[in-house]
Amino acid sequence: MRIVDVNEYYSPTGGGVRTYLDRKMRIMAELGHELIVIAPFDEDRIEDRPDGGRIYWVKSPPLILDRNYWLFRDMTPVVQLLDDLAPDVVEISSPWRPPWVIGRWQSDALKVFFAHNDNIGAYGYRLFDGLASVPRIEAMFAWYSRYFNRFLTMFDAFVTNGPALAKRYARRGTRVDAAMPLGIDRGHFSPDLRDEKLRASMLAQLDLPPDGHLLIGLGRHNWEKRWPTVIEAVERAGADLPVGLMLLGDGMQRKQLERQIAGNQHIRLFRPVYDRERFCRILASADAFIHGSDQEPFGLVASEALASGLPLIVPDDGGCAEVADPLFAETYRGGDPRDCADAIRRLFARDQPILRAAARHAAGQVLSDRDHAVALIELYSRLIAERDAGRMRQSA
Repeated sequence: MRIVDVNEYYSPTGGGVRTYLDRKMRIMAELGHELIVIAPFDEDRIEDRPDGGRIYWVKSPPLILDRNYWLFRDMTPVVQLLDDLAPDVVEISSPWRPPWVIGRWQSDALKVFFAHNDNIGAYGYRLFDGLASVPRIEAMFAWYSRYFNRFLTMFDAFVTNGPALAKRYARRGTRVDAAMPLGIDRGHFSPDLRDEKLRASMLAQLDLPPDGHLLIGLGRHNWEKRWPTVIEAVERAGADLPVGLMLLGDGMQRKQLERQIAGNQHIRLFRPVYDRERFCRILASADAFIHGSDQEPFGLVASEALASGLPLIVPDDGGCAEVADPLFAETYRGGDPRDCADAIRRLFARDQPILRAAARHAAGQVLSDRDHAVALIELYSRLIAERDAGRMRQSA
C-alpha cells in the first residue's frame, strides 16, 4: 500500500508531527508499505530516507507567526505529484487550503482527513480562557465546526489520533470514523532504567533529601501546557510535603515561569534533554509524572512516562486523561491549582510500592508506534474493501 500524507505540520524543525511521521515512514517500510510525505518548504527538493519513505518538499511561503513552518500557496505542484504517485491512500491534516483542493481531486485514492489537533481548543480556548465558559466558547466557534464539516463531505473517512479528539469532535456533531491512538517508541523507555543514585542527585538539585518526592514535567513552555497551574500546585503541596518539580522544556513562557518560581529551590526549569538514553534514565528515576494541559490531543508524554513506570498526575480532560487509570494515577480539574495540589497529596499518601507496581505493570501495555501503524493499515484496507464492495453493489 502506498500512502501519501500532504502535511503542512511537517517541517525539518517541527515537533510531534515530524517525529510521528519520521517513525511512521520507517515502520511502514518494515511492514512492506510505503509512506511518502508532501510538505511545504522554502525550496523544491526530494529527500529519500535510507530506512524507507520519501519527502517531497514544495517551495512555499513561510508561516509569518512561526518560521519553523510553511504553508502551501499554490497547490498545483501538490496535485501533480499526487497524479504521478497514484497513492492508494492520501492523508491530510491541515483544515485550510489542502482539504478543498484534495477533496475535489479526481482519483481512486482513499481520502482520509487525519486530525492531529483541535483548532477550537488550541486557539478558541486560549483566546477566551477565563473570559467565557467552555460551552460559550464552543458556541462562539460553531462556525468553524460547520466549515470543518463541509469539507469532510469530500473525504472517505475522518480519523483522529486518539479518543480524546474523537470525543471532542463528536460532541460538536462531527462524524468520527475511527480513533487511532498513537504509540511510542517502546524500545527506549523502561522502568528498569530507574537509577536511585540519579534520583537522589536530582532531589539534591531541588534542595530536597533522598526521602523527598520527585515530580517531573515535560513539554513546551506554552499557554496550552498550563505550567503556571502545575507550579502553583507544587508550591501549595510543598507546604505539607517534601515535594519538588523538575520541568524539562523551553518556550515563550520561560521568563514568566521563572518569575513565578521566584527562587523556590524545590522547583527548577531545565532545558530539554536530547540524549535519548540519558532522558529515559531521568524519566524513569522520578517518582511521578505531572502535566498541566487539558487540551492535549493525545498524551504521548504521559504514555512515555507510564512506559517508564511512573504514576501520573494529570488533568481530567484531554489526551493525558485517556492514559490515566485510578490504579496508578490521580486526576484533577484542568486549570485548578488547588485541585492539582490535592491530587499531588493524594498520590503521595498512597502506598508507594503498590502504586509503582501498578504503574510498572501498565508500562508493559503501553501502545507502540508499530502497533499504531499496523492498526492503521488494517483500517485503511478495510475502508478500501468496503468502498469497492459498495461500488460493485451499485453497478450490479
